[in-house]
Amino acid sequence: MCEAMSAEDAAPSVPTYLRRHYWFAYLYPWTVAFWDHLLMVNLVLLGNYSRLRTITLKYFSSRPAGNVLQIASVYGDLVPRLAAWTGENSGTFDLVDVLPLQLDTARRKISDAKHVRFFNRDASNLGLPTAHYDHVLLYFLLHELPAEVRRETLREAFRVTKHGGEVVIVDFARPYWWNPFRYLWCVFLAIFEPYALGLWWHDIADMVPEDCRKLPRTHARFFGGLFQMTIFTCQ
Repeated sequence: MCEAMSAEDAAPSVPTYLRRHYWFAYLYPWTVAFWDHLLMVNLVLLGNYSRLRTITLKYFSSRPAGNVLQIASVYGDLVPRLAAWTGENSGTFDLVDVLPLQLDTARRKISDAKHVRFFNRDASNLGLPTAHYDHVLLYFLLHELPAEVRRETLREAFRVTKHGGEVVIVDFARPYWWNPFRYLWCVFLAIFEPYALGLWWHDIADMVPEDCRKLPRTHARFFGGLFQMTIFTCQ
C-alpha cells in the first residue's frame, strides 16, 4: 500500500490555485448560494448530474458500507445521500475539504450526523490513518487540481484505503471522436477549468502512484465518453 507522511492538525491554508482559478465557485457565501442548486450543477455537467450521482450511489449501494471517505465536498445532493446510505448501513462517513465554508455547507444538509466526521484538510496531505477506509470517493475533484497536486491527492487516496478496499473516481474524460463536445467543451475547459484537460490527454491509471498502477480496476464512460467512472481495488 502507498505510504505518505501524516499532515499536521492545524487548518491548511487555501491553495493558491484555488484562489486564482476557482474563487468564483467556492470561496465565498455568495458563490455557494449561487452554485449549490441542482439546476446549476446539472447545467455545469450538461444535464448529467442526476445520472452520474445515481450511478455513483447505486455502485456504493451494491457494497457493504464500512468506512467511507469522500475527498472534497461537492454541490448538489450527493454528499447527504451518500452520508445517509452509510448511516443506514451501519457505516461511517468522513468528509474532507480544504475550505471550512464547504464543510459547513455540507453539514447543514446532513440531518443525522452521528456517524459523520468533517475534516478541514488538504486533499494532497490528508493526515488520516493509513489503510483505514473501505471506500474512498473522488467525485469531480481531480480535474480541478494541478498535475502535481493531483498526483499527491491520488497517492493519499490509495494510502488511506484498506487492503481489499476501493478508490472510486468520477470525473471528466476525453470524449469519443464522434462526440461534438470533444471540440466544443475543450474550449470551455481551457478557459474555465485550466487543469481539466489533463484528464483528456492522460489515462487515470497513469496518474496513480506507480506501485498502484497494476491494481485491478473497472472503467465505464458516459455521455459519449465525456465522463468516466474508474474503480481501483487495493491489494
